[in-house]
Amino acid sequence: MSGTPSAILWIVILGLALGSYALRFAFIGFMGGKPIAPWLMRHLRYTAVAIIPALVAPLVVWPAPTGGDPSAMHFAAAAATFAVGYLTRNVLLGLGTGGLSLLLLYLAA
Repeated sequence: MSGTPSAILWIVILGLALGSYALRFAFIGFMGGKPIAPWLMRHLRYTAVAIIPALVAPLVVWPAPTGGDPSAMHFAAAAATFAVGYLTRNVLLGLGTGGLSLLLLYLAA
């Protein structure tokens, strides 16, 4: 660990868990069976699409195996993932292509 006392760590973890639950409950619990406005539904559809790139982008730009230095192998795998995902409109096929291309580039290097 980074020297953070365990009590503070657990307080932060519990606080984040309660905050996450409260945010979800605000939409699910308080909305109940009421219909959600169409403009809000349109925005909520794009939330899941934005999460994967937000999680992956730092790993592509600053990969841990290279010590945070940019790597052509990671950029090539990300480009292959984007191209297949964009052309086929299939997230799983894009993710599979990216993982396979990263593996093949790693084995070839």
